[in-house]
Amino acid sequence: MRSAVIVGAGLIGRSVGLALRRHGVTTYLVDADPEAALAGEECGAGFAAHPPQQADIAVIAVPPALVAPVLAEHQRLGTARCYTDVSGVKVRLHQEARAHGCDLTSLVSGAPVVGGGAGRSQARADLFDGRPWALTPTESTGNLALNSALELVALCGAVSVLLDPETHDRAVALVSHAPHLVSSLVAARLLGGDESAVRLAGQDLRDVTRTADGNPERWAEILTANAGPVADQLDDWAAEAQAMARELRDVARSGDAARPVRLRETLRFGVAGRARIRELDAPRP
Repeated sequence: MRSAVIVGAGLIGRSVGLALRRHGVTTYLVDADPEAALAGEECGAGFAAHPPQQADIAVIAVPPALVAPVLAEHQRLGTARCYTDVSGVKVRLHQEARAHGCDLTSLVSGAPVVGGGAGRSQARADLFDGRPWALTPTESTGNLALNSALELVALCGAVSVLLDPETHDRAVALVSHAPHLVSSLVAARLLGGDESAVRLAGQDLRDVTRTADGNPERWAEILTANAGPVADQLDDWAAEAQAMARELRDVARSGDAARPVRLRETLRFGVAGRARIRELDAPRP
C-alpha cells in the first residue's frame, strides 16, 4: 500500500492517517470542513488535499448516515481502487450502499473497536494497536478489496476479525449497543435518587455507568440503525430481570434466603462471562 485517502478528518480518520504514515504510506485528508482537514494535516495525519492520482484505498470516516452517499460520490470520482469505512452497523450500510448504486466489489465495510473514555479525545498513531477491527466482506467483494482492507488493518496495528454483516450486527448488539443502553438506563435512575443516595455511589456504579457519557444523538443513530438485534438483546435481558424480580419478591414475602435459585445461577454465569473477557486480555504465550 502506497497511498490512502481519509474521507472525514475526525478522531478515527486522523488516527488512521497517523498509523499509516508510520509505515510510509502517503495519506490525503478530505473533509467537508476544510478546517478539519487542515487540523489533521497540522497533527501529521496527511496532506489536506485530494490525491493527484487514484489512491490504493479510501477510508470513509464520516457519520454512519453519510457513508453510502459519500462512498457513491467518491466511487464516481474514482478516488481510490478500493474502499472501506468505520461505521458501527453493517446490514443497513450495505442496504444503503446498494440503494445508492455503489460498486460493492470494491467495498469491504469495516469497524475498528477502540472504545471510549480517557485518552480517546486526541488522534493517536497507536489508537488501534492490538485492537480488533471487524471486516465484513460479502459475496460481492473482490479479492483486491479484501486484501487491501486486510493490509490497512495490519498497518494500523489492529487485528482483523472477518464476519458477515448480519453476524457483525448481532455481535455488536451483544457486546456494545445493548450494554450502552442498559448503562444509560442505570444512570438515568440516579435522577430520581436523593442526594444522600447518590453520595453512596462507589466504583462499581461508576464502572457500570461509564459508557452512559456517550453523545446521545450519536448513540440514538447507532441504536436505531441496529434496532432489531438490540431489541432482541433487551427482550432477553428483560425476561431474566423479571424472573429474578419474582424470586426476590418471594424472598421478601417468605424470608427464605435459600429460595432464589435462578438469582444465584445468574450471578455464577456473570462470573463465568466476565472470565471470558479476562481470557482475551491475558498475555499470549
